[in-house]
Amino acid sequence: MNAASRTITPDPVGEAVAALAGPAGGAVVIDVGGGSGTRAVPLARLGCTVLVVDASIDALAILRRRAADAGVADRITAVQADAVALAGAVSPATADLVLCHHLLETVDDPAATLAGIASAMKPDGRASVLVAGRFAAVLAQAVAGRYADAAAILDSADGNFGPHDPVRRRFDVDGLTALLAEASLEIVSLDGVGVVSGLVPGGIRPTGLGTEQLSGLEHRLAGHRQLREIATDLHAVVRLRAG
Repeated sequence: MNAASRTITPDPVGEAVAALAGPAGGAVVIDVGGGSGTRAVPLARLGCTVLVVDASIDALAILRRRAADAGVADRITAVQADAVALAGAVSPATADLVLCHHLLETVDDPAATLAGIASAMKPDGRASVLVAGRFAAVLAQAVAGRYADAAAILDSADGNFGPHDPVRRRFDVDGLTALLAEASLEIVSLDGVGVVSGLVPGGIRPTGLGTEQLSGLEHRLAGHRQLREIATDLHAVVRLRAG
């Protein structure tokens, strides 16, 4: 396969998480809702000690297989528990880094989940919070001709179009910021992930140089205060609020 036809799939969230874990590894990481090990196994390979908390037995079984195959089973611990019960499943103030990726969309109580995450963080720890973006879904539904669903997502307090929406909850910057603040978490950085990638039709997906150019554009747009609002996902890095 030549360079012109190779498809490159950048992972800005993975890069950010690896940077938060530190170049030397050794960080204590709690991955809440990360049962299948998509993030846990790469972090363990970096030398981190990872505790994965997930309610799904099946997901944790996949995690154990992945960890064994990667030779990092000794650095990964799996705990079956609901996210809202995190405070009872992990020791307080033990994590250098907590991951909460695409979890707040599904849990019964996002505020309680974030409170548990805050409790698990060391005083100088960080958390990586990844959520689905409201306005990207509005645009996606509108472009698909589902105008009533687009309007419902825009107007709904939870950012969904009703009981048939597969996503229970979506977020905009203001809503996510307010929810984090309720848990005494302050934002270190807040980026959009997939600002324009989701708007590119599947039939004209770029490859090679075009993919690199798209990745570069996404990198520039990620922190743009206006355009990040239409990103597919919002990625916040947070710390405990002082005082």
